[in-house]
Amino acid sequence: MSAVLQSVEPSGAESSAAVLRVRDLKVEFDGVEAVSGVGFELAAGETLGIVGESGSGKSTTALALLRMLPAGGRISGGSVELAGRDLAALAEPELRAVRGRRIAMIFQDPMSSLNPVLTIGRQLDEALRAHGAAPKAERAARAVELLDLVGIPDAARRLRDHPHQFSGGQRQRVMIALALAGDPEVLVADEPTTALDPTVQRQILRLLERINRERGTALVLISHDLGVIARTCRRVLVMHQGKVVEHGRTEDVLDRPEHPYTKRLLAAVPRLDAPSTAAANSTPGPEPLLTVTGLAKSYGPRRRPVTALAGVDLVLHPGETLGLVGESGSGKSTLARALVQAHAPSAGEIRYRGEQLTRSRAARREIQLVFQDPYSSLNPRMTVGRILAEPLIAHRLGDAAERAERVAELLTQVGLEPDAAARHPRAFSGGQRQRIGIARALAPRPSVLICDEPVSALDVSVQAQVLELLSGLQRELGLAILFIAHDLAVVRQVSHRIAVMHRGRLVETGAADRVVTDPQDPYTAELLAAVPQLNHRSPV
Repeated sequence: MSAVLQSVEPSGAESSAAVLRVRDLKVEFDGVEAVSGVGFELAAGETLGIVGESGSGKSTTALALLRMLPAGGRISGGSVELAGRDLAALAEPELRAVRGRRIAMIFQDPMSSLNPVLTIGRQLDEALRAHGAAPKAERAARAVELLDLVGIPDAARRLRDHPHQFSGGQRQRVMIALALAGDPEVLVADEPTTALDPTVQRQILRLLERINRERGTALVLISHDLGVIARTCRRVLVMHQGKVVEHGRTEDVLDRPEHPYTKRLLAAVPRLDAPSTAAANSTPGPEPLLTVTGLAKSYGPRRRPVTALAGVDLVLHPGETLGLVGESGSGKSTLARALVQAHAPSAGEIRYRGEQLTRSRAARREIQLVFQDPYSSLNPRMTVGRILAEPLIAHRLGDAAERAERVAELLTQVGLEPDAAARHPRAFSGGQRQRIGIARALAPRPSVLICDEPVSALDVSVQAQVLELLSGLQRELGLAILFIAHDLAVVRQVSHRIAVMHRGRLVETGAADRVVTDPQDPYTAELLAAVPQLNHRSPV
């Protein structure tokens, strides 16, 4: 059974063999308690998952384990013992000798963690020097060995490359190599696969599992993705508002949750084995609204162009949600930009209601884009009212009084109070900001919404609310929605049909349930196999 407590303290042999022991950990930021009473023990070779939504305290807990809290944060109580030494009590010189060597961190975003102006070899060399590896020839050999270990092909040559020359998955492998430079006993991985496609995510999780199994490295995995935790971790802590509300064996917590918060969290998780709900939400009209034929897009010089789209054909009907899936670089976002006329295709045509889509203001009104990141897509200097009025001004819709009335209507439509118009984006949560982004897209009364990863940056419960909002708007307004995402469980849930993109081509299109349960293309089958699910349990 799982336990609804604030600490996890194994007894007997497991407790005596603990390499990491956290007792009653408390963290404050400028006097405000962010983490309260967290405790657990971890033996060599064990895997522990920490789950919770944004603001739950899971990442703060991870940073506290290495005493890497940002300015204003401090450990206000408890202890973090690594092999019997309390890290919370160490002086900075002693801490530097432990951090990276005995316990190391893998961060979420490698692009902001890696130095863009230094080669990977230089960065690995710096890490090895910091951990006492010498002389230079030995460090160079060790750097090659580390890249080999994490699965970077042609490791000796790639040491000369910079971070931007690696793919997202390869950059995360480099981050793991840097964390392993000191041969630590404990790895703390904070959302290491959040920004990765399912197949790349699976590769990174397999790498972490192999390191854990073959090297006996204890692993603390921080994630909001319960499927990732189910696949990777033997035990799990559930955090809410800075406290551990439930802990236990992963299968016990996920199959038989006891705390109401854990139950709500699990209920909000989209499941790949659940049938589509789109047909119950709306019935697509018979006539095509948007038709794409032979669409192609290439970049770069004519002699050696890079093909982003290659002969894409698709149809979107009124009231229909068409899910578009594929890995990064498959052409999904390029197609989205072509549909909203952000760039001209190299070949092919786009028809709206049977007519060639033009670059006129009236045509652009009909197809609107909802962006992925609700934090960077809203101008922080503008009020919400100004943000929502901008499309109305751009399309010359209404006078000032009519625009103010439309702004209030839009806010109500997306579940926000009209007085939100006077505030700035920073005053809102991520889910509320995405509602504002949806309201902005609805402002000129479009008939087609292009939603490019609209919920990937949101927690599962907030994600469920935004998906329900989109479904309600589709019922109310008869919108056609092109829903672009890499989360196939979400896509199946909301879509009438699914189209699968691979290397600029559509390799499969069909009814959502059929594509998931009976894929016809090998690439589709590979994508589906990579999706972490709650019933895929840790082999550890």
